[in-house]
Amino acid sequence: MRKLVYFVGMSIDGYIAGPGGEIDFYPLPDDMLEWIKFDYPETLPTHARPHLGLAVDAPNQAFDTLVMGRGTYEPALAINVTNPYAHLREYVVSKTMGLVEDPVKLVRELKQEDTGKDIWLAGGGKLAASLLPEIDELVVKSYPVVAGTGIPGFAGEFSPTLFTPTARREFSNGATVTWFTR
Repeated sequence: MRKLVYFVGMSIDGYIAGPGGEIDFYPLPDDMLEWIKFDYPETLPTHARPHLGLAVDAPNQAFDTLVMGRGTYEPALAINVTNPYAHLREYVVSKTMGLVEDPVKLVRELKQEDTGKDIWLAGGGKLAASLLPEIDELVVKSYPVVAGTGIPGFAGEFSPTLFTPTARREFSNGATVTWFTR
């Protein structure tokens, strides 16, 4: 069965973006970018790949499907990119845009597919909270910065959910990636 993986960047204080959706304050060292390009190239937007030294058609390593909230999708729309991850099957969850309205049903259907790679949950915090019962794995890129406020990694009801750390990697500027499984 396919897994739902919340692959996300987060500040020390648990924010995935600033209050206006900003992510440019995360310090991304070269060694971390190289790791992403090698292990998780599909998490880099199609239109940004040439600027990052990655082929547009670089093969997907971990994911072939993406589920994201409207807030995660909006930055692409702001620059007139309607299909930011053209190399993946994309699903945008939004009640106001008339797109996917029941993310739990969608994820359950995707997980039941016989073939395919894992499903990447890209954010945002409200969507992650609503899908928490379906999340099988977390891959948390933790950046050495305090945001102070913004969009939390999980913006929902109090729902303690245990995950087990299974691996950890550190990068040159102190950023870490930790893998957790349910």
